[in-house]
Amino acid sequence: MTKIAIVGPESSGKTTLAEALKLETRAWHVGEAAREYLAGIGRPYVEDDLLEIARAQIAHEDLVGEEFNGIVACDTDLITIRIWSEEKFGRCHPWIIQQSEHRSYDLWLLCAPDIPWEADPLRENPHDRDRLFEVYEKMLIRLGKPYRIIRGAHEERLQAALLAIAEHHVMK
Repeated sequence: MTKIAIVGPESSGKTTLAEALKLETRAWHVGEAAREYLAGIGRPYVEDDLLEIARAQIAHEDLVGEEFNGIVACDTDLITIRIWSEEKFGRCHPWIIQQSEHRSYDLWLLCAPDIPWEADPLRENPHDRDRLFEVYEKMLIRLGKPYRIIRGAHEERLQAALLAIAEHHVMK
């Protein structure tokens, strides 16, 4: 199994890329647990909700199990929830921090915010995507995670992701 985390600021094409990888490579697509969780609570989220979202994200990923031999494309990870918590609340639950540092993925695909913003009721940061992209990249570097930046239009992004995954396989 090759486990890929697709990360980046809001509206940077993460879900579109995960779905394209699913179609192109028959990858298992692990969706973003936050969307389902937030849609179901019927109120504005609070800091404690992020811990529940993190646990749900891990549970969704772990459902795939070790028996799947293909690519698993995760539409977010615990680094994303950590950054979200630090940006929104100025701190992060220690368990999320620990998981963001030690949970294993083979490769992170960091999506650049070089595509148009798409409004969505769950999105909060339309004006600082470039700054948040830098926050993501600095976090990936600080944690020593193998990553590739994904830029461009839809097809360019898919081809860059496929190349990054193929090169990562060769380097293993």
